[in-house]
Amino acid sequence: MLIVFNPAAGAGRRRRLGRALAALGALGLTPEVLETAGPGDAIRIAAAAVRRGIGQVVAAGGDGTIAEVAAGLEGSAAALGLLPLGTANVLAWELGLNLAPEAAAQVLADGRAGVVWPGRARFADGSQRLFVQMLGAGFDAQVVARLDLGLKRRLGRAAYVLQGLAELPRYRFPPIAVTIDGQPAGLAASVIVSKGRLYAGRHLLAPAARPAEPGFQVVLFRRGGAGAALLAGAALPLGLVPRLPGVACIAARSVRLAPASAATDSIPTQADGDPTGSLPVSVEDPAGPLRILLPR
Repeated sequence: MLIVFNPAAGAGRRRRLGRALAALGALGLTPEVLETAGPGDAIRIAAAAVRRGIGQVVAAGGDGTIAEVAAGLEGSAAALGLLPLGTANVLAWELGLNLAPEAAAQVLADGRAGVVWPGRARFADGSQRLFVQMLGAGFDAQVVARLDLGLKRRLGRAAYVLQGLAELPRYRFPPIAVTIDGQPAGLAASVIVSKGRLYAGRHLLAPAARPAEPGFQVVLFRRGGAGAALLAGAALPLGLVPRLPGVACIAARSVRLAPASAATDSIPTQADGDPTGSLPVSVEDPAGPLRILLPR
């Protein structure tokens, strides 16, 4: 077993890793631990582990770290394990994992085999990104792109709320042209292409999503402006976003998002909580699912 650890969030994250390692040691397991130093490191470490024949690679960090490890494991028989040490830990909530390090360690030791289907995003510059939970375009991506990482370390999820309030008066909500399965689906102010039901933690966003199956749920926020964004933010903790006026959730096998006008300012994107550039982007299923360890 190899653990890929992202230490970016500081001492608290390292303490939780220590608790997990102690629990694994009590179960007779002594995994190798390698730390990341920057973006892309987890992909390279996981891919090297596959070449070494390691059968279980654990992402110890947040959803962004999980996505990178998943990208390194793509196409292999290695199983992805999770030590959820991030801010939101959306995939862990989605899959029913207990976030306590000791409980997560138990799943690594004796969890059952399952699968998740990630998504692949392809950008105009030729780059691509595997994501395990969701890709966002528009306002939520603007918040992610502008987020003060020091504030995130100090305040956790509250930092996103503060950054969102700061972005409301200055984000213009340029329209996004949406194409689903090759057919025009109209315009939206913001879009979230989701693999799972949850968003920003345990908050319900796409009730029909199935992480273990191919395809996506595309959540369209048809209404722009600060008022609509504030309403969505207030409805999110209550699980009411899917019922808001102007919000649609559509099943898809492929998605293309582009600025509605060539004159539109750059529209940002994010995947699993990390900035990923700007539109246009095409989203599709990868060649196959990823093996993953799940609670029994």
